[in-house]
Amino acid sequence: MDKLKYERELVDKGYRYICGVDEVGRGPLAGPVVCAAVIMPLDDIIEGVDDSKKLTAKKRASVAELISRKAVACNICRVEPEVIDEINILEATRLCMKNAVEGLAVKPDYVLTDGNMTLDISIPQLSLVKGDALSYTIGAASVAAKVYRDALMRGYAEEYPFYGFEKNMGYGTAVHIAAIKQHGLCAVHRRSFTKKWQ
Repeated sequence: MDKLKYERELVDKGYRYICGVDEVGRGPLAGPVVCAAVIMPLDDIIEGVDDSKKLTAKKRASVAELISRKAVACNICRVEPEVIDEINILEATRLCMKNAVEGLAVKPDYVLTDGNMTLDISIPQLSLVKGDALSYTIGAASVAAKVYRDALMRGYAEEYPFYGFEKNMGYGTAVHIAAIKQHGLCAVHRRSFTKKWQ
């Protein structure tokens, strides 16, 4: 599969700074949703860039380091649980992606987003379902976002040790749900996702 298909087509149309955007953390019961926007050089490809879920944690970390080193621009944003509770996860994800794109040090002239997500931006955009596996730049954003959020959740695990965040990253595993039932919610839980245990 040619993961540069979309990027090459855009370059052929005269676009230069092509930004990939992806999110991680839409489904968990705890922690923020995190979005990364990256503009990658297309003449110096990093081997191993893919949908972050397909990579081991060790591989993701090494790929993320290369992404941060080689990126033309990279910006990672987060939207906290209380905002997710207020505006819902879909709108929180859209806001997070928009902030990630608009905060880039280099303004992109085209944006590729993962999923079926139209952003409230003035830049031309295309959303690709399974984009993190189809597009190199979205794949790079996927890895950057995942590595950032996993590190964040490991930090929360030290602060709130009952819930196993270092293993479940805030997702609703049996261990996590049992801990909520026993200890209640902590400050980083999404109240709108955990109503049945409140």
